[in-house]
Amino acid sequence: MNKYVLIEAEVVLLVIDIQDRLIPALKYGEQVIQNTNILISVAKKLGVPIIVTEQYPKGLGKTVSDVSNNLEGALTYEKTSFSGCTSEVTSELKGLGRKKIIITGTETHVCVFQTVRDLLANGYQVFVVGDAVCSRTKGNYLNGLSLMSSMGAVITNTETVFFDLIKQAGTPLFRELSKLIK
Repeated sequence: MNKYVLIEAEVVLLVIDIQDRLIPALKYGEQVIQNTNILISVAKKLGVPIIVTEQYPKGLGKTVSDVSNNLEGALTYEKTSFSGCTSEVTSELKGLGRKKIIITGTETHVCVFQTVRDLLANGYQVFVVGDAVCSRTKGNYLNGLSLMSSMGAVITNTETVFFDLIKQAGTPLFRELSKLIK
């Protein structure tokens, strides 16, 4: 059952390629931005490390400002490979020593899929936040989720991750952060 438990000291948030020229082409891009920002806020409050990737930013632009404005202190890595498991990201993850990776970003069937595949192959437990990832088409999105699930990733959602990390209602932390999901 530990595969389905999120504990702040064991997790990293990985934000994949939420970029200026990608988001307008994605039907649910705004939902991805909104849900990613919820998870970023929770991660920052709990001291969870945040890693961001940007796919060829010269061509696809930087991380959208609606997300990057919330990312002070996060580590951002540029890449040209579709997988976010570049040598820099892999080295950073190894240095953090945390084995559970929460994934948001684009596109579900390409960069998210290949990153998740590589993380699983390297022994990480992966939580793909289904309402914080998207593709240009519903078919590609659903196929990406199906492939990742069959490989062993946990497909979850923003509220499940939120409540699992917060653990308890009635605390000052819960009162502060619960405004994010209302």
